[in-house]
Amino acid sequence: MEFNGVEEEDMPVSPTGYYINSSVLSFSILCVWEIEVTIDDSPAISVLNDVFLPISPRFSSIMVTDNKGVKKWKKVEVNLKDHIKVPILPSGKSPQFYKKCLQDYLSKLSMEALPQSQPLWQLHLIKYPTNNADGTLIFKLHHSLGDGFSLMGAFFSCLQRADDPSKPLTFPTLKMRPLNNNNIHSMFRNVPRFFSSMYNTASDFCWSIVKSGFIEDDQTPIRSGNDTVGLGAMSIATMAFPLDQIKQIKANLGVEEQRVIVAKIRMRQQELQDEEETRTMFFKHKCSTKIG
Repeated sequence: MEFNGVEEEDMPVSPTGYYINSSVLSFSILCVWEIEVTIDDSPAISVLNDVFLPISPRFSSIMVTDNKGVKKWKKVEVNLKDHIKVPILPSGKSPQFYKKCLQDYLSKLSMEALPQSQPLWQLHLIKYPTNNADGTLIFKLHHSLGDGFSLMGAFFSCLQRADDPSKPLTFPTLKMRPLNNNNIHSMFRNVPRFFSSMYNTASDFCWSIVKSGFIEDDQTPIRSGNDTVGLGAMSIATMAFPLDQIKQIKANLGVEEQRVIVAKIRMRQQELQDEEETRTMFFKHKCSTKIG
């Protein structure tokens, strides 16, 4: 949107913000919170106004263009009712039904652009139980508001501790063990692992450059290879990783948690690919049988 004057408090938009918020490209983040209790939307406006908006001036600003064509953040009056969405679904249905409705809602929400005439965020309250939660809270924010670390920090600053709401939310810290002979020997044993990690990092970096510039990625259930895939409907899939299983696999194989998660994703990806190939073979066999 156009804006003729520039006030002193207007903040310039970063180059990344220019790139990811245009008529050609727009990136948004969907942050999904599954709540164990039924959602009460009555305090939503007061919490957003008193806790969320003061975190960053961008949460109450819109992106405008001055008469020189420069984009800036301009602070505006926020009507919180325009940002809170509470969908209405049929009542008395099963959790599986509401889970399917939630997946469809997320797919539709991911394809909709945020209005440029108001601050680039929305709060969606799903007050229906699914298989995993009694209610679901969805924050949709434009990526130009911040990166993942800053936005997660903003969300965590809105939370309170269950044991003492007056204290800020805290996480366990890593405690350093005192050095002894066993620790020193263990440090020397980890030297080969350190150089191995450096080699793997350099190898992955070089391979990513080759893949991005010279070699095309293989077609998988995640990558279809269709150039128009970005224009079609989006389907959101979820995977649950029990922490106790990840820790057990990590202890048995002696690898990092990231490698365990990547391996499980690749296994599931291969299962989906095998299922797709089986359905294709069955379809071809069925067609050939009818023709014969």
